Amino acid sequence: MGKESIILASSWIIASLMLLFFVPENRIRHAWLIFLFKQLMTWILGLLVVEYDLIEYPVEIFKYANKTSFTFEYFVYPVICVVFNLHYPGKKTLLKQFIYYLYYCTAITVIEIFIEKYTNLIKYIHWSWYLTWITLYITFFASRKFYVWFFKL
Repeated sequence: MGKESIILASSWIIASLMLLFFVPENRIRHAWLIFLFKQLMTWILGLLVVEYDLIEYPVEIFKYANKTSFTFEYFVYPVICVVFNLHYPGKKTLLKQFIYYLYYCTAITVIEIFIEKYTNLIKYIHWSWYLTWITLYITFFASRKFYVWFFKL
């Protein structure tokens, strides 16, 4: 088993454990909505990024079905978005809320940089780390606004 397979399997396990331990039982409906909304965004954006040759995913789970990273685009990022939204510091100051966004977007971007540099899971063609950070911020922001609107929080 190569390092790419280990990373993919670990990502599935860690993301599943995040759902198990960080989603309260009384907010499973909320988690589903956030998860599906984030999947919708990553599906569209992921396909655009791959089709315009901005990013390439040399190691894929479903090579013939989709050129995006199924693990990250359809499972890991949506799970992280669920945790992000369910534990969002909505009653804190705007500065603390911005730091919360900064923390999540930066942590994911740093991990992606290492994955891009040291594995074949992702390859930047016409892409850069700051574009990852910006798209993460926008999708987290959009999912937060949708979540608050939908449940009238």
